[in-house]
Amino acid sequence: SFEQFCINYANEKLQQQFNSHVFKLEQEEYMKEQIPWTLIDFYDNQPCIDLIEAKLGILDLLDEECKVPKGTDQNWAQKLYDRHSGSQHFQKPRMSNTAFIVVHFADKVEYLSDGFLEKNRDTVYEEQINILKASKFPLVADLFHDDKDSIPAATTSGKGSSSSKINIRSARPPLKASNKEHKKTVGHQFRTSLHLLMETLNATTPHYVRCIKPNDEKLPFHFDPKRAVQQLRACGVLETIRISAAGYPSRWAYHDFFNRYRVLVKKRELANTDKKAICRSVLENLIKDPDKFQFGRTKIFFRAGQVAYLEKLRADKFRAATIMIQKTVRGWLQKVKYRRLKAATLTLQRFCRGHLARRLAEQLRRTRAAIVFQKQYRMRRTRLAYQRARRAAVIIQAFTRGMLVRRSYRQVLMEHKATVLQKHVRGWMARRRLRRLRGAAIVIQCAFRMLKAKQELKALKIEARSAEHLKRLNVGMENKVVQLQRKIDDQNKEFRTLSEQLSV
Repeated sequence: SFEQFCINYANEKLQQQFNSHVFKLEQEEYMKEQIPWTLIDFYDNQPCIDLIEAKLGILDLLDEECKVPKGTDQNWAQKLYDRHSGSQHFQKPRMSNTAFIVVHFADKVEYLSDGFLEKNRDTVYEEQINILKASKFPLVADLFHDDKDSIPAATTSGKGSSSSKINIRSARPPLKASNKEHKKTVGHQFRTSLHLLMETLNATTPHYVRCIKPNDEKLPFHFDPKRAVQQLRACGVLETIRISAAGYPSRWAYHDFFNRYRVLVKKRELANTDKKAICRSVLENLIKDPDKFQFGRTKIFFRAGQVAYLEKLRADKFRAATIMIQKTVRGWLQKVKYRRLKAATLTLQRFCRGHLARRLAEQLRRTRAAIVFQKQYRMRRTRLAYQRARRAAVIIQAFTRGMLVRRSYRQVLMEHKATVLQKHVRGWMARRRLRRLRGAAIVIQCAFRMLKAKQELKALKIEARSAEHLKRLNVGMENKVVQLQRKIDDQNKEFRTLSEQLSV
């Protein structure tokens, strides 16, 4: 319908503003801050907007057909076919001559031309509008008020669309309506109001909220992932995610970054007055990967997740300081408690130890007297046993040492004789092995010299054969050169004869 066409036209403008704010301005920010950045291509719906609002576009042709006395929806549709058949964003249905398809940002939408002219002419008379303006019901009076600076934008009808409602009033003062205002077409009024809305949006800092339908049946606890992805793609959210993942979504001014994360700076670095140098050194120490952040002229740019990492380090620093304070206070309280317990314990220990010491002294005197008696008796018994064992050990050692010396002498004599025999045998074996190796070396040298002589003889034969072959080839080539020279002379003679005949 005509109403849905206007709504989709407004959504195209809003989507263009969204692309400009999210993509163009985002990438311009990187260029302004001199951050290394590769431009990301994104879909621009300006051709679709030109198809609708440009000169001889859909709205211009609709206004022109409304001015024709006998204009019809079918004639307007035929003009669209003739004018925009070559456009990529305009298509003609196969089975209809009164409908047309516009390829919007979200998806293709088919419009029926029936009723477009009637709705665009806005045949409501001025007297009727004035009566509605003067209504006692505030809702009716607001709906027909002469404020043309606000416009609602609803859902784009088509596959993969999402709802986005906006109602923003222009910063310009409202204009007083004139009689000529109601003579303009609805499409012209809508386009003018839409341009005012875009000027207002461009003068502000917008924030976007995308509403995604979980399913088309509006059922609870049911999520259709394909439908959700279609809506995200239609809204341009996937491109937004892509540029956020590839770029630096988090950014801090040097002053703000220093004020918030100065707790992570070492004390000796705070002596430096250059805050940029302090921020650079802090980030290089905390974040080892240099691709996770970039330094701009006035800001620091971070990859996704790095600010959370810095916040975690800051929280850990505060937590460590808190634990240190708690530790000191709790230690002091425990020390006070410990001193009190220690004083009471020492008093009890002093009395107990005095009683135990007196009892122990009496026991020690008795024990010492018993030990003196035991010592004298055990000493006499042990000395007698030791003297008997010493005499027996001396006799055994004398016989054993004599036997070991005689055995060692016989062993040394046998080893000396064996050494003499080994010396003579090893000398004879070494001389025999030397004679064999010398004879084998002489045989190998003879065979190798014979092989080299054969190879040299073969090379000389091949060289002699190749020289004779080249001589024969040279003789053949000389004959061929002579034949070719004779053939060229004959052809030159024929060419002169033909030339003379032609000249005659």
